[in-house]
Amino acid sequence: MVHFVGAGPGAPDLITLRGAKLLGEADTVIYAGSLVNPALLDNCKEGCEIRNSAEMTLDEVLAVMERAEAEGKTTVRLHTGDPSLYGALREQTDALRARGILFDVTPGISSLFAAAAALGAEFTLPGVSQSLIVTRMKGRTAVPEGEALRDMARHGASTALFLSAGMLDAVQEELLTGGLPADTPAALVCRASWPDERVIRCTVGTLADAGAAAGVTRTALVFVGRFLDAPYEKSRLYDPSFTTGYRRGRP
Repeated sequence: MVHFVGAGPGAPDLITLRGAKLLGEADTVIYAGSLVNPALLDNCKEGCEIRNSAEMTLDEVLAVMERAEAEGKTTVRLHTGDPSLYGALREQTDALRARGILFDVTPGISSLFAAAAALGAEFTLPGVSQSLIVTRMKGRTAVPEGEALRDMARHGASTALFLSAGMLDAVQEELLTGGLPADTPAALVCRASWPDERVIRCTVGTLADAGAAAGVTRTALVFVGRFLDAPYEKSRLYDPSFTTGYRRGRP
Protein backbone atom coordinates (compact mmCIF):
# COMPACT_ATOMS: atom_id res chain seq x y z
CA MET A 1 0.00 0.00 0.00
CA VAL A 2 1.19 3.50 -0.83
CA HIS A 3 0.01 6.40 1.33
CA PHE A 4 0.34 9.90 -0.11
CA VAL A 5 0.61 12.20 2.89
CA GLY A 6 0.48 15.96 3.03
CA ALA A 7 3.31 17.06 5.31
CA GLY A 8 1.82 20.48 5.95
CA PRO A 9 3.54 23.83 5.41
CA GLY A 10 6.73 23.12 7.33
CA ALA A 11 6.24 23.21 11.08
CA PRO A 12 6.51 19.59 12.29
CA ASP A 13 3.42 19.93 14.48
CA LEU A 14 1.25 21.00 11.54
CA ILE A 15 1.12 17.55 9.95
CA THR A 16 -2.24 15.89 10.57
CA LEU A 17 -2.63 13.21 13.24
CA ARG A 18 -3.38 10.65 10.53
CA GLY A 19 -0.35 11.72 8.51
CA ALA A 20 1.95 11.46 11.51
CA LYS A 21 0.60 8.00 12.33
CA LEU A 22 1.13 6.74 8.78
CA LEU A 23 4.61 8.24 8.70
CA GLY A 24 5.50 6.46 11.93
CA GLU A 25 4.29 3.10 10.59
CA ALA A 26 5.92 3.27 7.14
CA ASP A 27 8.64 0.87 6.02
CA THR A 28 9.65 3.21 3.18
CA VAL A 29 9.34 6.99 3.02
CA ILE A 30 9.88 9.04 -0.12
CA TYR A 31 9.83 12.71 0.83
CA ALA A 32 10.02 15.93 -1.17
CA GLY A 33 13.37 17.04 0.16
CA SER A 34 13.37 20.40 -1.59
CA LEU A 35 10.44 21.62 0.52
CA VAL A 36 9.49 19.18 3.31
CA ASN A 37 10.97 19.99 6.70
CA PRO A 38 13.40 17.12 7.49
CA ALA A 39 12.38 17.38 11.15
CA LEU A 40 9.24 15.45 10.14
CA LEU A 41 11.41 12.43 9.46
CA ASP A 42 11.97 12.13 13.21
CA ASN A 43 8.55 10.42 13.19
CA CYS A 44 9.93 7.53 11.12
CA LYS A 45 10.56 4.23 12.85
CA GLU A 46 13.99 2.68 13.19
CA GLY A 47 15.06 0.88 10.03
CA CYS A 48 12.72 2.84 7.75
CA GLU A 49 14.15 3.35 4.26
CA ILE A 50 14.15 7.10 3.55
CA ARG A 51 14.54 8.48 0.02
CA ASN A 52 14.68 12.11 -1.12
CA SER A 53 12.57 12.58 -4.24
CA ALA A 54 14.32 15.88 -5.05
CA GLU A 55 17.19 13.72 -6.30
CA MET A 56 14.98 11.26 -8.20
CA THR A 57 13.01 11.03 -11.43
CA LEU A 58 9.38 9.90 -11.57
CA ASP A 59 10.45 6.47 -12.82
CA GLU A 60 12.89 6.12 -9.91
CA VAL A 61 10.18 7.07 -7.41
CA LEU A 62 7.81 4.51 -8.91
CA ALA A 63 10.51 1.84 -8.89
CA VAL A 64 10.99 2.28 -5.14
CA MET A 65 7.22 2.01 -4.62
CA GLU A 66 7.01 -1.13 -6.77
CA ARG A 67 9.87 -2.80 -4.94
CA ALA A 68 8.37 -2.00 -1.53
CA GLU A 69 4.99 -3.33 -2.68
CA ALA A 70 6.57 -6.56 -3.96
CA GLU A 71 8.20 -7.01 -0.55
CA GLY A 72 4.92 -6.48 1.28
CA LYS A 73 6.03 -3.17 2.74
CA THR A 74 4.13 0.05 3.34
CA THR A 75 5.26 3.25 1.61
CA VAL A 76 4.55 6.87 2.52
CA ARG A 77 5.04 9.44 -0.22
CA LEU A 78 5.46 12.60 1.83
CA HIS A 79 4.46 15.73 -0.07
CA THR A 80 4.81 19.34 1.00
CA GLY A 81 1.61 21.11 2.03
CA ASP A 82 -1.35 19.31 0.50
CA PRO A 83 -0.60 16.82 -2.31
CA SER A 84 -3.49 18.06 -4.46
CA LEU A 85 -1.97 21.52 -4.98
CA TYR A 86 1.10 21.65 -7.24
CA GLY A 87 2.07 18.24 -5.90
CA ALA A 88 2.50 16.25 -9.16
CA LEU A 89 0.07 13.81 -7.56
CA ARG A 90 -1.93 12.68 -10.59
CA GLU A 91 1.04 11.35 -12.58
CA GLN A 92 1.96 9.12 -9.66
CA THR A 93 -1.52 7.84 -8.87
CA ASP A 94 -2.21 7.10 -12.54
CA ALA A 95 1.00 5.08 -12.70
CA LEU A 96 0.07 3.14 -9.55
CA ARG A 97 -3.39 2.36 -10.93
CA ALA A 98 -1.79 1.04 -14.10
CA ARG A 99 0.42 -1.22 -11.97
CA GLY A 100 -2.43 -2.43 -9.78
CA ILE A 101 -0.92 -0.90 -6.64
CA LEU A 102 -3.38 0.36 -4.03
CA PHE A 103 -2.97 3.86 -2.64
CA ASP A 104 -4.78 6.50 -0.62
CA VAL A 105 -4.27 10.21 0.02
CA THR A 106 -4.12 11.98 3.37
CA PRO A 107 -4.66 15.73 2.96
CA GLY A 108 -2.37 18.27 4.57
CA ILE A 109 -2.41 21.93 5.55
CA SER A 110 -1.28 23.93 2.54
CA SER A 111 1.28 26.71 2.89
CA LEU A 112 -1.50 28.81 1.38
CA PHE A 113 -3.32 28.73 4.71
CA ALA A 114 -0.22 28.88 6.89
CA ALA A 115 0.73 32.06 5.03
CA ALA A 116 -2.76 33.52 5.55
CA ALA A 117 -2.32 32.81 9.25
CA ALA A 118 1.03 34.62 9.22
CA LEU A 119 -0.66 37.59 7.57
CA GLY A 120 -3.59 37.48 9.97
CA ALA A 121 -5.69 37.63 6.81
CA GLU A 122 -9.03 36.28 5.61
CA PHE A 123 -9.30 35.68 1.87
CA THR A 124 -13.09 36.01 1.73
CA LEU A 125 -14.16 39.30 3.28
CA PRO A 126 -17.79 40.42 2.82
CA GLY A 127 -17.99 43.39 0.51
CA VAL A 128 -14.37 42.97 -0.58
CA SER A 129 -13.83 39.56 -2.16
CA GLN A 130 -15.74 36.31 -2.02
CA SER A 131 -13.39 34.40 -4.31
CA LEU A 132 -9.82 33.16 -4.09
CA ILE A 133 -7.70 32.56 -7.17
CA VAL A 134 -4.80 30.14 -6.65
CA THR A 135 -2.44 30.18 -9.60
CA ARG A 136 1.16 30.54 -10.73
CA MET A 137 3.21 32.65 -13.09
CA LYS A 138 4.12 31.07 -16.41
CA GLY A 139 7.72 29.87 -16.31
CA ARG A 140 9.39 26.72 -17.58
CA THR A 141 5.99 25.12 -16.99
CA ALA A 142 3.35 26.73 -19.18
CA VAL A 143 -0.17 27.61 -18.06
CA PRO A 144 -3.28 26.78 -20.12
CA GLU A 145 -4.66 29.36 -22.51
CA GLY A 146 -6.91 31.78 -20.68
CA GLU A 147 -5.10 31.30 -17.36
CA ALA A 148 -2.34 33.84 -17.88
CA LEU A 149 -1.82 35.94 -14.77
CA ARG A 150 -3.04 39.09 -16.54
CA ASP A 151 -6.34 37.29 -17.23
CA MET A 152 -6.64 36.21 -13.60
CA ALA A 153 -5.88 39.75 -12.42
CA ARG A 154 -8.90 41.12 -14.29
CA HIS A 155 -11.20 39.39 -11.79
CA GLY A 156 -9.98 41.55 -8.93
CA ALA A 157 -10.41 38.61 -6.54
CA SER A 158 -8.08 37.65 -3.72
CA THR A 159 -5.09 35.98 -5.38
CA ALA A 160 -2.36 33.63 -4.18
CA LEU A 161 0.61 32.77 -6.37
CA PHE A 162 2.69 29.65 -5.93
CA LEU A 163 6.03 28.96 -7.63
CA SER A 164 6.43 32.57 -8.72
CA ALA A 165 8.76 34.20 -6.18
CA GLY A 166 11.72 34.04 -8.57
CA MET A 167 9.84 35.97 -11.27
CA LEU A 168 8.54 39.00 -9.41
CA ASP A 169 9.37 41.46 -12.19
CA ALA A 170 7.20 39.46 -14.59
CA VAL A 171 4.50 38.97 -11.94
CA GLN A 172 4.30 42.69 -11.32
CA GLU A 173 4.10 43.46 -15.04
CA GLU A 174 1.34 40.89 -15.58
CA LEU A 175 -0.73 42.18 -12.67
CA LEU A 176 -0.48 45.78 -13.87
CA THR A 177 -1.25 44.74 -17.44
CA GLY A 178 -4.32 42.92 -16.12
CA GLY A 179 -5.62 46.22 -14.78
CA LEU A 180 -4.78 46.11 -11.09
CA PRO A 181 -3.93 49.58 -9.76
CA ALA A 182 -0.32 49.98 -8.65
CA ASP A 183 -1.47 50.70 -5.08
CA THR A 184 -3.29 47.35 -4.77
CA PRO A 185 -2.06 45.68 -1.57
CA ALA A 186 0.36 42.78 -1.94
CA ALA A 187 2.47 40.63 0.35
CA LEU A 188 5.20 38.01 0.26
CA VAL A 189 5.27 35.25 2.86
CA CYS A 190 8.51 33.30 2.98
CA ARG A 191 8.71 29.82 4.54
CA ALA A 192 5.32 30.03 6.22
CA SER A 193 5.26 28.31 9.65
CA TRP A 194 9.03 27.66 9.65
CA PRO A 195 11.17 29.25 12.40
CA ASP A 196 12.57 31.74 9.87
CA GLU A 197 9.16 32.77 8.49
CA ARG A 198 9.09 36.28 7.02
CA VAL A 199 6.25 38.56 5.95
CA ILE A 200 6.91 41.41 3.53
CA ARG A 201 4.05 43.80 2.82
CA CYS A 202 4.06 45.98 -0.26
CA THR A 203 1.86 46.92 -3.22
CA VAL A 204 1.56 45.60 -6.75
CA GLY A 205 3.61 48.56 -7.95
CA THR A 206 6.45 47.87 -5.48
CA LEU A 207 6.31 44.08 -5.52
CA ALA A 208 9.50 43.44 -7.52
CA ASP A 209 11.55 45.98 -5.58
CA ALA A 210 10.28 44.70 -2.23
CA GLY A 211 11.17 41.13 -3.15
CA ALA A 212 14.63 42.12 -4.38
CA ALA A 213 15.34 44.15 -1.25
CA ALA A 214 14.37 41.18 0.92
CA GLY A 215 16.34 38.70 -1.20
CA VAL A 216 13.24 36.63 -1.99
CA THR A 217 13.81 34.09 -4.77
CA ARG A 218 12.03 30.89 -3.68
CA THR A 219 9.90 29.17 -0.97
CA ALA A 220 7.63 32.20 -0.84
CA LEU A 221 4.02 32.82 -1.76
CA VAL A 222 2.77 36.02 -3.34
CA PHE A 223 -0.58 37.47 -2.25
CA VAL A 224 -2.47 40.21 -4.02
CA GLY A 225 -5.78 41.84 -3.29
CA ARG A 226 -7.81 44.28 -1.25
CA PHE A 227 -8.44 41.57 1.36
CA LEU A 228 -5.06 42.53 2.79
CA ASP A 229 -6.13 45.93 4.09
CA ALA A 230 -9.52 47.12 2.79
CA PRO A 231 -12.51 48.09 4.95
CA TYR A 232 -15.08 45.28 4.96
CA GLU A 233 -18.62 44.46 6.00
CA LYS A 234 -19.22 42.35 9.09
CA SER A 235 -20.61 38.87 8.59
CA ARG A 236 -24.41 38.72 8.66
CA LEU A 237 -24.17 35.35 10.39
CA TYR A 238 -23.40 37.04 13.72
CA ASP A 239 -25.55 40.14 13.17
CA PRO A 240 -28.16 40.30 15.98
CA SER A 241 -30.89 41.14 13.44
CA PHE A 242 -30.13 38.14 11.20
CA THR A 243 -32.23 34.99 11.62
CA THR A 244 -30.50 31.63 11.18
CA GLY A 245 -31.47 27.99 11.71
CA TYR A 246 -30.13 28.28 15.26
CA ARG A 247 -31.42 31.62 16.52
CA ARG A 248 -34.05 34.23 15.72
CA GLY A 249 -32.87 37.71 14.88
CA ARG A 250 -34.18 40.66 16.83
CA PRO A 251 -35.11 44.09 15.48
